[in-house]
Amino acid sequence: MRMAKGVEWALHTLLNLDMAGGGPVGSSQLAQAHGLPAPYLNKQLQQLSRAGLLASTPGPRGGFSLTRPLDAITLLDVVQAIEGDADMFQCTEIRCCGRIGELSPRPTGPCPVKNAMSRAEASWREALAAQTLAEIKAELDTGPVVGEIIRAALR
Repeated sequence: MRMAKGVEWALHTLLNLDMAGGGPVGSSQLAQAHGLPAPYLNKQLQQLSRAGLLASTPGPRGGFSLTRPLDAITLLDVVQAIEGDADMFQCTEIRCCGRIGELSPRPTGPCPVKNAMSRAEASWREALAAQTLAEIKAELDTGPVVGEIIRAALR
C-alpha cells in the first residue's frame, strides 16, 4: 500500500501551523517553508479545509489556520481528508471467474480473502485513529529553537 505524498505534506503542515502560533498562514508561505510546489500543497490544504481540519481566511492577511487543537486531530482524520475513506481492498470475486470459476461450485459465503483484508484494514484504521497529532508533536524536539525556526520559515 502506498499513500500519496500529500499525506506527509498535510501532517507536517498541520504541525507547523500549530507551532507557528495559530494565526492564518498563506499557502505560499507554507509551501516555501518546505520547498514544496505551492499549487499541489494548496490542493492538500483545500482538502484539509473541506474535512474541517483547517479554516481558510481570504484576503491579504488571510491564509490557513487549525480549526481544532492537535489532540483532537488523528492520523486517520488526515489520511481520510487526503486519500478519502474508500476501502483500500476491492474484492472483484475472481474466485468465480475463468476456468476455476467454471469448474467450481458457486460460493455460498463471503470471500475469505476479502474478509482477511477487511480485518487487516480495520486494524490499520484503528491504529491511525488511536494516534493524535499532539502525540507526534510530543515526539518532536519542540524546544524554543524548533518553534523559532518554524515561525521564521513562515514569515
